[in-house]
Amino acid sequence: MAPPRIIGGKAGGIRLRSVPGSGTRPITDRVKEALFNILGPDIEGATFLDLFAGTGSVGLEALSRGASYVCMIDTSRQAISTIKENLRLTRLEQGAEVLHMDAFAFLRRPPTRAFDFIFVAPPQYKGLWEKALAALDTNPTWLSPSGTIIVQIDPNEYKPLLLQNFTEEDRRHYGSTQLIFYRYKLSQDTTATSS
Repeated sequence: MAPPRIIGGKAGGIRLRSVPGSGTRPITDRVKEALFNILGPDIEGATFLDLFAGTGSVGLEALSRGASYVCMIDTSRQAISTIKENLRLTRLEQGAEVLHMDAFAFLRRPPTRAFDFIFVAPPQYKGLWEKALAALDTNPTWLSPSGTIIVQIDPNEYKPLLLQNFTEEDRRHYGSTQLIFYRYKLSQDTTATSS
């Protein structure tokens, strides 16, 4: 598999380093391009959380396309050093934060900011995407009121989730990859806590 690359924006065309070994599952260029075509101009000035960042390919794409702040989290030391190297290669350090920690420990914290987009692409076949959605559902203000959670899984992993705060809004299929989009339920009054 060819190394991932930045597809669009100011760092478009730059090839990224891959994380050594088989522990990460890089997003394909086709799926990443489809994802950012869906997000469109909403990525400009947005805040973006990449919970299982791997190479940092998705977070870096967001920065390249004008996101104002991207937080990339991974438990793997090799992934963290790869993300930092890719930030140097692309010169996208400004607006980026890289955290070497467990995504679930991060989500248990009191939210310090609300993200416009939260990207969830954990290792496959371990039920981690469901666990991440459950953690976000318990601590929902990590997501901004008009924000979107994006899940990347193998289609065989999919199951409908009953969530208190979020609802599945869309699902897209690209070969062996599925993207699922969640937003706050329409009945959810996300402004109630501020009044």
